[in-house]
Amino acid sequence: MHLSLRNRGQITYNALPVPRGFSVKRTARPFVLLLVSLALLLPVFAEQSAGHPVPDWIKSAVIYEINPRTFSATGDFRGIEQRLDYLKDLGVTILWIMPIHPVGQVKKKGSLGSAYAVQDYYAINPAYGTKDELKRLVTEAHRRGLKVIIDIVANHTAWDSVLMKHPQFYKKDAQGNIISPDPDWTDVAGLDYRNPQLRVYMTDMLKYWLKDFDLDGFRCDVAGDVPTDFWENARAELTQIKPDIIMIAEANKPELLTKAFDLDYAWPFHTTLTNVLENGAAAQAITSNWKDERERFPKGALEMRFSDDHDEKRAIVRFGERGALAASTLVFTLDGVPLLYNGMEVGDTAESSAPALFEKLPVFWQISERRPNFLPFYKQLIAIRRAHPALQQGETEWVGNGAPDRVLTYFRRSAGEEYFVAINVSNRPYAGVAGVANGEYVDETPGEDESARKKITLPALVLNAWDFRIYRKVH
Repeated sequence: MHLSLRNRGQITYNALPVPRGFSVKRTARPFVLLLVSLALLLPVFAEQSAGHPVPDWIKSAVIYEINPRTFSATGDFRGIEQRLDYLKDLGVTILWIMPIHPVGQVKKKGSLGSAYAVQDYYAINPAYGTKDELKRLVTEAHRRGLKVIIDIVANHTAWDSVLMKHPQFYKKDAQGNIISPDPDWTDVAGLDYRNPQLRVYMTDMLKYWLKDFDLDGFRCDVAGDVPTDFWENARAELTQIKPDIIMIAEANKPELLTKAFDLDYAWPFHTTLTNVLENGAAAQAITSNWKDERERFPKGALEMRFSDDHDEKRAIVRFGERGALAASTLVFTLDGVPLLYNGMEVGDTAESSAPALFEKLPVFWQISERRPNFLPFYKQLIAIRRAHPALQQGETEWVGNGAPDRVLTYFRRSAGEEYFVAINVSNRPYAGVAGVANGEYVDETPGEDESARKKITLPALVLNAWDFRIYRKVH
């Protein structure tokens, strides 16, 4: 007998000739049981295969998401260019610009429509500027050592897209009518990647933006709904033009990180974080999610971690001021690559998810006067992460404490340095111990006055409500 795997975790047997005198019931039973056991483990082994090799500049990156409509008063490329020095000083390293293409008007939502309903992949939204202005923006960003990526919406187009002249490119119902990829996404039409000409068109389009505009990669919207082999083939062609690029998948799909993408979205982490900070779930849910994701994804795979982006209610609205800073401390000190959404570094509360996504609600930068601690906090948090390999991709070790349902405690270790992080994800103070050996540490928590920094001795640990501490071990 031999084993074949048709579906994950399902084993079927195909009969082979059995030699005379060979008893399957007695002689082969242990052998069959061994094969069955190994076959059941194959999915686990497959999931722990190596992830796509990621260069160090991505591992140490801090990504900043820019909504061109809302980032500046002018709402265009010039408005972004004028704030490049600010972004450089903030400490971010990769600028992700949300879709730059003309917005569909047929079946649009809101007064402006969604930037994710693209009319023409080869054109630029005239409200944002010209192609020359985008090129200048990229050049000026590169001059400051910043990378630039743009959003690509490969799963669907606007209903008035130039591609509608090729109806064979679209998904259709039983009656032959073009359909949306999701019933709620009424403003877009789904693309059908079974069509080889569509694949060529979309790959050539990606190559155009990379080559002609010297971009550094792409953030790919709804990447998990586009066939994985399309992304793998496209990545291979893109790296022939520019080998050192970054590809980010808006998905939580392990297979995307084996060849095609460098990062995906830590969506389960974000959901769990929200359940803990907003809905009162136990803090252990975060550690459990972290462990589950490590087992599910390829070895060494990286995810983009975030507490705020254009699809969600603002973190400061969901978690409050102290809770938002506690969430960012977790995002920036765990493994993975952190994301900062425009305005959150000053405590902006202006909504950007639907229905605000379809309007122009500029970031209220002046709110920094009411929250003067936010910008220094984020500058210091980014600086600490970028300066220390242990906080970038060092090993993570979760340790116990006296209130595991509301306090997170863990180590990050790499290259001879060691950090201990403690975060209270509740409104109740904590005074107790952490499950660590006696040792001397320096407090490097952002927001603390430099003159007030002092050495402390663990395992004693005191945290106020929504408090957090980042300690560096003294060797």
